[in-house]
Amino acid sequence: MATKTKILIVDDDNNIAELISLYLTKECYDTKIVNDGEEALTAFDSYNPNMILLDLMLPGIDGYQVCREVRTKSNVPIIMLSAKGEIFDKVLGLELGADDYIMKPFDSKELVARVKAVLRRYQPVKTITAPTSATKCVEYPDLVVNLSNYSVIYNGNQVDMPPKELELLYFLAASPNQVFTREQLLDHIWGYEYIGDTRTVDVHVKRLREKIKDHDKWQLSTVWGIGYKFEVK
Repeated sequence: MATKTKILIVDDDNNIAELISLYLTKECYDTKIVNDGEEALTAFDSYNPNMILLDLMLPGIDGYQVCREVRTKSNVPIIMLSAKGEIFDKVLGLELGADDYIMKPFDSKELVARVKAVLRRYQPVKTITAPTSATKCVEYPDLVVNLSNYSVIYNGNQVDMPPKELELLYFLAASPNQVFTREQLLDHIWGYEYIGDTRTVDVHVKRLREKIKDHDKWQLSTVWGIGYKFEVK
């Protein structure tokens, strides 16, 4: 019997948490509800979830800090939930390592679709077990991006990064010197219509640049007014 995907729901409003749990259990997910940040960190270690739905406004340790703590030890997908819709809050959440951001109140179908979409992006990490004839790997001086085993080697060292960052880097590096708009990158990397603004792409590129510095042979370049490209010199 297949093991159910486990989703940790963190929200101080138990009515909302129960409603989310109802939506997800109907889709055959296993859920666990906690109501504050400290409990979330404890439950993360004991429950070992495949995803976290994380409210930002929590008593004690808030959602931002929970996300920060989780990211020090795991790349488990995190979707932030908040009634705060300002761009600053969304960008901060993404910069801390969240994979998506859903505004309250939300539609049940949208929530489930977002959960499925984010989990799909992480699935290859867990399901690649058999060798394939074509390894998805790109190599440049001092940089190897391998999509088959989700690894990045930079200057001889392995660089840890969430799957979306790695997929974005691979997608750009696999098409050197080709310019992609932010909308094209959203469509290819996120795999569904992202409801929000294209600043998501900017945030992920910023995080990549913090980990992968420009090389004298290649760099992640901004094409002003259009988007980005992996420039090979």
